[in-house]
Amino acid sequence: MTRSVPLRRPLVALLLACAVLVSATACGDSGDSGSATGTRTSSSVSASASAASPSASTEKQRLAKTRFVANAGLAAGATYQWIVKPYRAGTFKKGAEGRTFALVKAGLAGGFAYNRLKAAAENAKGDPLLSKAVAPLTAGIESLRGMATKLRNGEAGEGDIGAFESVIDSIKNAGKDAGAEVKDKVPSTSQLTG
Repeated sequence: MTRSVPLRRPLVALLLACAVLVSATACGDSGDSGSATGTRTSSSVSASASAASPSASTEKQRLAKTRFVANAGLAAGATYQWIVKPYRAGTFKKGAEGRTFALVKAGLAGGFAYNRLKAAAENAKGDPLLSKAVAPLTAGIESLRGMATKLRNGEAGEGDIGAFESVIDSIKNAGKDAGAEVKDKVPSTSQLTG
């Protein structure tokens, strides 16, 4: 039993370091924004315009929906699995068994979910119907920005958990209304940390 205490401290330190890394990464660019479009030259724009066809536009919209569904599904799965479920089970309460590990994981999941929701909102811009449905939700997504820190520090309450659930439900409903049904997909631990 005395041997497990020294091993627990480095594990908690490692998880906290990963949480800080994910939080810092969550504040950056999602990588799905298509930044290459800003560097096109006029000749490449005219070449792509002449090559554009209705099927290419349809394919782009279909890919936007697919990416939206994947990102929103990962955000929903992470939120339910590592934030909502442990909170409802009482794991975040002081003195609960496994509280520290649950809080670290919730912090990681909060940063991950925020990052994936931002990416999903960016993906939605590729489809006109989905873009209109998701546009009003960007303020709700942005309100989750500091939630990872609150979760990690054990400061999140019922209202904070409800805010996460509300944003996820709104994203799911917007996707369903636009023909892009979102299903929860629980990310792996390696996806949360890297």
